[in-house]
Amino acid sequence: MPAGTSAGPPAARKLSLSWLGVVPFFLFAILFLVAPTLYLVIGAFQDPAGNFTFANMIGLFQPQIMAAYWISIRVSLASAALGALIGFFLAYAIVHGNLPRWVRPAVSTFSGVASNFAGIPLAFAFLATLGRLGLVTVFLNEAFGVNIYRLGFNLLSFWGLTITYLYFQIPLMVLIIAPALDGLKKEWREAASILGASRWQYWRMVALPVLFPSLLGCFLLLFANAFGAVATAYALTGSSLNIVPILLYAQIRGDVLYNPHLGYALAVGMILITGCSNVLYIWLRSRAERWLK
Repeated sequence: MPAGTSAGPPAARKLSLSWLGVVPFFLFAILFLVAPTLYLVIGAFQDPAGNFTFANMIGLFQPQIMAAYWISIRVSLASAALGALIGFFLAYAIVHGNLPRWVRPAVSTFSGVASNFAGIPLAFAFLATLGRLGLVTVFLNEAFGVNIYRLGFNLLSFWGLTITYLYFQIPLMVLIIAPALDGLKKEWREAASILGASRWQYWRMVALPVLFPSLLGCFLLLFANAFGAVATAYALTGSSLNIVPILLYAQIRGDVLYNPHLGYALAVGMILITGCSNVLYIWLRSRAERWLK
């Protein structure tokens, strides 16, 4: 074989073997993401006899279902906005706040755990803390004579569910915005200071424009995260708060509102909303990465 000539077959074999590493990912995506989504989409356009119909999609415009979507959107927007705001300041404190070095790994570790803490354990934790006989509720009543439920607070309500969602929304925001804050170059602040810019002018004219795609993308990701949460809401409020995931569960598994194909249509509507949020998040993240490289 002439010098400098590479053999074709070994390279091809090496390339094919390297694909084996991603086979589990594609299998997982097909079995637990693509196939269930296709099943829901097909079921949303079928009646109980298996015939093609638009009745299920038209049924989404019923007042009860539209109200459920609106409540879910409001809860998701509120928890995403508050989670993004609080999480941003928390992330800024651990990244640029000149705190002791051990604070950031401790907060990051807790955030990694708390961002995945949801479902029945989270609902029980908040009932034990802020329920009518919860630890904080009883303490405030006995120590200060303040009954938060008489003041209008109710854990099984819009704001109660929003506060519960903040438990995993704030840590998630910390995890995804901290790398963007790390990308703010020290030279930018120094250059702005040399040119006479104040701290507020630096943030308004340099830092925030650079971080804006990341902040908006994080907000959209938090929105999608809250919109698709079902276990926490169902365990906490049951059927007292009419949000889409609970209504979907009632349509598929309930005894009164049993209509699986309408439930599939509800799921397709949720997929469209969360899918749009995630697509916008990925696009904004790609734009932000060009600035922060």
